[in-house]
Amino acid sequence: PIYPDIESVVPGSVGQTLFDIMCETDLRRQFNLGLKYKNGRGVAQDDAIALSWFRKAADQGNATAQTNLGNMYDTGRGVSQDYAAAVIWYRKAADQGFATAQNNLGNMYKNGSGAPQNYVQALKWYVLSSASGNQQAKVNRDEVVAKMTPTEIAQAQRFASAWVKE
Repeated sequence: PIYPDIESVVPGSVGQTLFDIMCETDLRRQFNLGLKYKNGRGVAQDDAIALSWFRKAADQGNATAQTNLGNMYDTGRGVSQDYAAAVIWYRKAADQGFATAQNNLGNMYKNGSGAPQNYVQALKWYVLSSASGNQQAKVNRDEVVAKMTPTEIAQAQRFASAWVKE
C-alpha cells in the first residue's frame, strides 16, 4: 500500500519517516492511531499515547476524536480525571452535531460533573442526541424528564429547537 500502517513500519526505516510525516498531517490517521493505542490493537495499549493522538485530531476539529478525548478526561484514562476538561471536549463535538458527545454532555449536566447540575441543559442535549438516533440518549432523556417540571421541559425543548436552527 502507498500508506504504511503502524503494524508494517520498521523502526528507523524510510517507511517510519514517511509514516511519521503522514501522521502529522492526516487527521483520520491521527484518530485511528489514537484508537489503536487506546484499545491495544497492533500496538501495546497506552492511554497516554492514545490521548496525544486524539488531541492532534481533536485540535483540528474531528468530533469523534474530541469525544474520545472528552471520555479520557471524564474517566481519567491516560490523564488525571478532569470533568471540566471533559465538558469542554464534549461540547466541541456536540456543537458539531455528534450524537455521542451530545449524550455525554447531557450526562455531565445531569450529574453536575464539570458543569453546574442543570436538568434543562441535560434534557436539551439528550433531545438533540436522541433525534439523531442515539438510543441511550432516549433512556437518559426519559430519566431526566421524570425529575423536571413542565416549565423546565418546555424550556429545554425551546433550547434544543433554537440550537437546531443555528
